[in-house]
Amino acid sequence: MPNLDSTLFKINLPTSHPQPGVLLVAEPFLREDHFNHAVITLVEYARRKSAMGLVLNKPTGYTLGEAIDGINDDVDTPIYCGGPVACDRLFYLHSLGNELPNSRKLSDDLFIGGDFDSVKAYVNMGLPTEGLIRFFVGYSGWDPGQLEEEIRTHVWAVAPRPANSEILREDGDSFWYHIVRTMGTPYRNWLYHPLNPQFN
Repeated sequence: MPNLDSTLFKINLPTSHPQPGVLLVAEPFLREDHFNHAVITLVEYARRKSAMGLVLNKPTGYTLGEAIDGINDDVDTPIYCGGPVACDRLFYLHSLGNELPNSRKLSDDLFIGGDFDSVKAYVNMGLPTEGLIRFFVGYSGWDPGQLEEEIRTHVWAVAPRPANSEILREDGDSFWYHIVRTMGTPYRNWLYHPLNPQFN
C-alpha cells in the first residue's frame, strides 16, 4: 500500500531561498519529534556550508529559575527546545541589543547571544522578558548541502521573518498555523491536512 503522506497528500510548492533571518516551516507530515509543526528561525546560513537554526515553538516545560544556576528560583521565564544538537547549551534570541554586550546582530533589531552575566542580572532584577528575549536549549543543524536538499524536497518551506514581537513571544502549534496563514493561498491546504491521513 502506498504511503499517503508522500503521494496523495504530498505538497510540492515553490519556495524561497534560505538566508539568515528567514523562517523554515515544517511541511505538515514531518513526524520527527523535534520538528513536527516546527517553525525555525535560521541563524547561520551560507551556500555549501553548514547551517544553524532555533526551533521557536517547542516549549520544554522548564523555566530559567528551575534549570539554570545563578538565576533566582522564582524566575519563571520559559525555556524552549531549539533542536536536537548540543542540548546542554543555552542560546538566546533577543531585541535588547547593547544591553547584552557581545551580542551578535542577526538583523536590524534581532540579536543572538551576549554576555551571560548581563543576562543573569537582567532576569534576576525582574525586568521584562516576554517579547524581548527568548531562551533555548539545543539548536538545529544541517551539514553542507543538507538544508538545500531538504528545501528542494519540500521538507521545509521558507517564509519571511515576522516582527520580533512574534518571534520572541509565540509558541506551540498555534504559531505554525499562524505562519502558514501568512504564506498565502498556495499553502492554504497545509492548514486542513489531518495529522494522520491514513486514519481520516
